Amino acid sequence: MVGTMLEELTGRRVALRHRIAPDDSPGPRFSDAVGELAADGPDVVIVHTRSGPVRVARDAVVAVREVPAAPRRRPSWTAVERLELVRAAAWPAPTRQDLGRWRLRAASGYSMRANSALALGDPGMPVEHALAEVVRFAEQHRIRPLVQVPVGSPWSRRILGAGWVPVGSVGSVGSVGEVLVLVAPAHPDDGPVPDWPAAPGPDWWSPHGSVPAAGDPALRVLVPDGPDAPALGFGLLRAADGTPAAAVRAAVVDEHLYLARLAVRPDLRSRGLGGRLTRHALAWGCAHGARHAVLDVTADNDAARSLYARLGWTEHHRYHYLAPGPPASGDRSPL
Repeated sequence: MVGTMLEELTGRRVALRHRIAPDDSPGPRFSDAVGELAADGPDVVIVHTRSGPVRVARDAVVAVREVPAAPRRRPSWTAVERLELVRAAAWPAPTRQDLGRWRLRAASGYSMRANSALALGDPGMPVEHALAEVVRFAEQHRIRPLVQVPVGSPWSRRILGAGWVPVGSVGSVGSVGEVLVLVAPAHPDDGPVPDWPAAPGPDWWSPHGSVPAAGDPALRVLVPDGPDAPALGFGLLRAADGTPAAAVRAAVVDEHLYLARLAVRPDLRSRGLGGRLTRHALAWGCAHGARHAVLDVTADNDAARSLYARLGWTEHHRYHYLAPGPPASGDRSPL
């Protein structure tokens, strides 16, 4: 009966009671774990609790039941700002200009993250004037004017009130494309810590489709130089025949591991490679001083969100991109 329930409740939030000592033990004989239930092979299940994953042998489970989802506790805006600054340092734009507590960024168009103004507080001037500076900066660097801002924050509301509109994840004006910032503890893997190079080689690029040419703007973002550059690792998994199968970029900033550019070769997807590489990355980050891990995933990427949920990642906050809205009259075509 319990075994059947474990199968039926996989992927749901449960309360699970399991045996931790024999019946004749003088101390506690049972323990409880509450969180999302996942399988870990034929003999073990995992309960992803708030304090971390709890692994339990299936034959030690004495009871399990589904429980309502826990209400998500919204972090303070101070905590959101700190994590956004970590993300910005781990994915640095080569051109940056501070505007109060806004940061204008340009990277010749490579990635919205590195080609937008990060708005986290008071820009030191009226918002309308700050947005005019964003437009001026964008025109100067020949990029699209964008502001990246946490969803629901006071500055998001102020910018929306100034007539700017949400941008979809594929760049369509008018649709809401939210991005989830997920967090997890950094912890060592069961195996040895991977020895990853600090720059991507041709094989690392293979799961992404192509190798950029010398001077490509992507390289200035992915492999920044200078004294404030993060510690970097470019992880690669190979298929059984030795060919590149999956790749990820890892960066450590202020005890945070930031994961980006996770890619699995299309013909090798749904084989657990993404999860395996993510676990390796956590081990790599832990060995390089990280205690926390963070990554981004778009709200409409159901496959990736499911993968990270199974691995115990949880949502910290969301952000979106805002762009100038269409004019009140005349040409109303997208930017």
